Amino acid sequence: MTSAAVLPVYRWRLAPEGLATRRQLRASGLRPGGQDVVALVERPRRRRGPLVAYLYRVDMARPVRPMTAARWAALERANAARRRCPACRRDAGYVIPVSLGVCVPCHDRSEQRAA
Repeated sequence: MTSAAVLPVYRWRLAPEGLATRRQLRASGLRPGGQDVVALVERPRRRRGPLVAYLYRVDMARPVRPMTAARWAALERANAARRRCPACRRDAGYVIPVSLGVCVPCHDRSEQRAA
């Protein structure tokens, strides 16, 4: 996307046919495929600025690449790393919250020591 280009902005649910967000493309089994953003859609909110989503041309979208065995394996390793506690090195059985940084039992132990 070039910084000099001014993109058209549409209100929520008023974008023309043939344009879609990433999520809409993905739901149709498509991906942007390297194309530039062609427009924006804004959803107004009461107390904050509007939510903004990028729009892509559907006719230029490409099919989603299929998952290979290697990609499935890499995804499984990444998810396993998100479940492993850096303090006790055990699989927590859930994705460790970024706000805590460690599993809940390790976090509770550290709070008890601090008190």
